[in-house]
Amino acid sequence: MIESVEFKNYKALQDTKLPLSPFTLIIGPNGSGKTTALKAIELAAKTASMKYSRVVSFGHEKDIEGVKVKINWAKTSQTEVVWKDDSQPSAFFPSDNDFPESISEKIKKQFYEKELSKLSQMQIFSFNSSSISYPVQLSPNSRLSLTGGNLVGVLDQLRDKEPEKFELLNQEVNRLLPEYDRILFDTPNTGQRSFLLRTTRGKHKVQAEDLSTGTLFALAILTLAYIPNHPPLICIEEPDHGIHPRLLRDLQDALYRLSYPESVGEKRDPIQIICTTHSPYFLDLFRDHPEEVVIASKKDGFVTFERLSERFDIEDILQESPLSDVWYSGVLGGVPIK
Repeated sequence: MIESVEFKNYKALQDTKLPLSPFTLIIGPNGSGKTTALKAIELAAKTASMKYSRVVSFGHEKDIEGVKVKINWAKTSQTEVVWKDDSQPSAFFPSDNDFPESISEKIKKQFYEKELSKLSQMQIFSFNSSSISYPVQLSPNSRLSLTGGNLVGVLDQLRDKEPEKFELLNQEVNRLLPEYDRILFDTPNTGQRSFLLRTTRGKHKVQAEDLSTGTLFALAILTLAYIPNHPPLICIEEPDHGIHPRLLRDLQDALYRLSYPESVGEKRDPIQIICTTHSPYFLDLFRDHPEEVVIASKKDGFVTFERLSERFDIEDILQESPLSDVWYSGVLGGVPIK
């Protein structure tokens, strides 16, 4: 698991640190560095080359330190990725990490390269209703695209390969969206597959393209909670978009299912989740878990991240008002500045 990520001279992230938990909810105004941080982690994990001028902070183009993204893993170990020009970035694995003295530098490097390779599979989802509902050509190894596309292929595969989990997913869909009782499939053209939801009353079949945005987003997130073989880190931008406030607790439960598998009796490695939101209703659900909330703020071009539980006035904040009210008041920060 990643405990934190440090940024130096990366776009608006000139000198800041993003603390992370098994589940992390980042709040803040538009342009406060939330998406930039996620993209920086992705670039560092893949050690992807990108033009230096595209990632360096304005005014720091000639900084001899270059652009740095340092990933602080659990147990005090670290991986540091540095860009100094337009060539491939360099990855460094500090030798003073938490290893027994008998472990050679070669084995340490192999370990971190393996960890970085696993992290390179991270996915940053930004769902789009048109992508989710669109029919697809079937393939043997369907994966959900970053906009939610190919959902029907993933569902079709889940039904065939994991029928028990598919039935559990249907039950969860009916619980979360009681208007519908089952996911069904159709073949609109040769080799294509589309999905439908069947209404609980009357057993009518509703095509995916006729479902609401909130229903499609909820189905995509529920599906994520049941499919096997997840990457170690999943990021979702505004998972609450279009979803009724009364359903947000169930949405939180579906995401927690990934981060805390033991809570639902699953024996697998936890999936670290990072979500962003602008929803005060979603934020209120984390009143009892301030350690999972990070506030992103931007002032004079500088981005800062602050874990809610580490504020000096956290006890007063949690005693007086809903988190949403405190956030709107500006006391927490993470609001637009005129």
